[in-house]
Amino acid sequence: MNEEEDVLIHCLYFTASRFSRSITKLAEKYLDAGGLAPSYFYMIMVIHFKPGITQKELCQKLAIAPSTSTRFIDKLEKKNIVLRKISGKQTFISLTDEGEELYREFRVSIKELFDDYSQTLGKEFSLDLSRMLHEASLKLEKE
Repeated sequence: MNEEEDVLIHCLYFTASRFSRSITKLAEKYLDAGGLAPSYFYMIMVIHFKPGITQKELCQKLAIAPSTSTRFIDKLEKKNIVLRKISGKQTFISLTDEGEELYREFRVSIKELFDDYSQTLGKEFSLDLSRMLHEASLKLEKE
């Protein structure tokens, strides 16, 4: 290993950024339903598992700014994928029937995406890597 590779291997920021670009490119092949970017499907998944989630909870769960969540929700609402209910100062978000159907399609696409990168990385390695990245994200978000 040369010095450049040594520096890169010891810098999670550069390694994670490179990996993020690669996996995003691959995800875009599979997660293209409804003309939405892959990042929207994460929000759809969270809403599916917690119908009536508040916008504040959604922001916390996705680690995004309120302005970003508003932009995402606006787009999903225009496409009749989510319903927004406002009660006092709280905004509650749920999936429409179309949103639930899109979620089911998304689940199939996620499986196809997993199968694709697992062919290259290996199934166990893929599961372990995903688990470790999830745990690392949770730890870093607490700081």
